[in-house]
Amino acid sequence: MLTFRKMLPADAAAVEKVEQACFSMPWSRESFWEEAAQEAAYYLLALDDAEVIGYVGVWLLGEEGHITNVAVAPEMRRRGVGAALLAELMRIAMEHSVRSMTLEVRPSNEAALALYRKFGFRSVGRRPHYYTDNAEDAEILWNTDIKATLAALGGTDGKGDEAHG
Repeated sequence: MLTFRKMLPADAAAVEKVEQACFSMPWSRESFWEEAAQEAAYYLLALDDAEVIGYVGVWLLGEEGHITNVAVAPEMRRRGVGAALLAELMRIAMEHSVRSMTLEVRPSNEAALALYRKFGFRSVGRRPHYYTDNAEDAEILWNTDIKATLAALGGTDGKGDEAHG
């Protein structure tokens, strides 16, 4: 059963395992905790029977949220985990008075782009040579009304009417 909770220091090894499986330039355990220790940072875990299978990080900055990273264990992809994580993150962000969210994504990451578009994110530009491993640009995406997005997607799990993406 898929559940969510805020990341705790005891989760470091499990989060690091997911990070290493997902990214060519993974963050270190120390980098995560430096990031997570920041007052504005919030990290949400997705768990399957108490096993960490994904996470999302966000900076909560007034009425804006800046998503810093999204990861789902490769063997758990294409099962709605990423969508459920984003929906839960948006609900939590709204509880903190966030109305809009932004993120950067590799233009080559078509699966992530499709998910973000489903969640109302639209491209507003690029950051040239953003990724240091291959100098790929970053696509800058914004969702300016996360409340409307959740309502359009069914409000609870992000898996509502596909016509609204």
